[in-house]
Amino acid sequence: MKKILSLICVILASCVIVNAAESGIGFAPASQLKPLFKKNVDPNLPKDSTDWQKYWKLTGVVGLNVTQTSFTNWAAGGTNNANGVLFANLNLAFQKGNHSWESHLQTEIGMMFSSGARSYVDKQGNPAETKWRKSSDKIDFSTKYGFEFKKTWFVTVMAGFKSQFARGNDYAKFDKEEVPEPVYVSNWLSPSYTDISVGIDWKPKNFLSLYLSPVAGRITTCTVPNLAMRQSYGIGVGDTLGKCYKADFGLTFKAQVNYTYKNLNIMSTLVLFTPYAGKNAQQPFGNFDVDWDFSISYQFLKVLNVSLMTSLKYYDLVKVTDAKGNVGPRVQFKEVLGVGIGYSF
Repeated sequence: MKKILSLICVILASCVIVNAAESGIGFAPASQLKPLFKKNVDPNLPKDSTDWQKYWKLTGVVGLNVTQTSFTNWAAGGTNNANGVLFANLNLAFQKGNHSWESHLQTEIGMMFSSGARSYVDKQGNPAETKWRKSSDKIDFSTKYGFEFKKTWFVTVMAGFKSQFARGNDYAKFDKEEVPEPVYVSNWLSPSYTDISVGIDWKPKNFLSLYLSPVAGRITTCTVPNLAMRQSYGIGVGDTLGKCYKADFGLTFKAQVNYTYKNLNIMSTLVLFTPYAGKNAQQPFGNFDVDWDFSISYQFLKVLNVSLMTSLKYYDLVKVTDAKGNVGPRVQFKEVLGVGIGYSF
């Protein structure tokens, strides 16, 4: 848990650095930056055709990162391989008067090919190929509506959904020949997390949002029974035995940064959730689930994009086996660094 607190301090420090950039440290003075709404309008357009530009703004980055390595008579050895990741990180914002609505989508899907990957025979006796493997898979969507009751303060309703597109396997033990086939660990809606909450959203800057809700609900699903029992997710055990979902009521906090300067785009989202439950519950109050997504991208030569995307997770009820064979909740971390075709806007 100490690692999680340290990483949270890192993201808070990042917010301070970006805030300093807005004040003119290392970037153009704030007076030179375009406002988020209303004034960011093309003056050459007719008045009746610019209403949408006054209230809406779409920002983000989409791209495709590809790497490939091939060996022929290579004395040092190696395996022919290729990897591709298609990703999108989009933010759509609307503001008019006291009304504010913002939606955010972060998604990616990636495949990896390795000519030296091990093959196996499935339970039906059919040969199964593992040369093509899923390398990345993510769906993270959130939307919120707020009413400004005081300058920079909003009463807000928020909803979110997290899952993945397709079946996921763990190949670690399979590649070591410790098990006869890859370990099935995830699929569409297995797991998924759906959140809805009501709280207060503070927006001191156009690029920064801090949201706190003491009235937050979360539905966790796992539609594959075997995964519910084996991976836990808090489903398939205790009071949820035999069910494919679990509902919790608790407290949530969300910090979000969406900063764009010329060709540089920075997005960071930290979400904390803890259920209202007693000390003897599976997940007592104060044991936070943590989701922290960070991405930074830079576009150059119009079509080329370099990006770094990281995801950190800590779920109190998700059991992970470490290298020593110990089973329990663990800090999960993923990093994707790539150069490819991309477009930032």
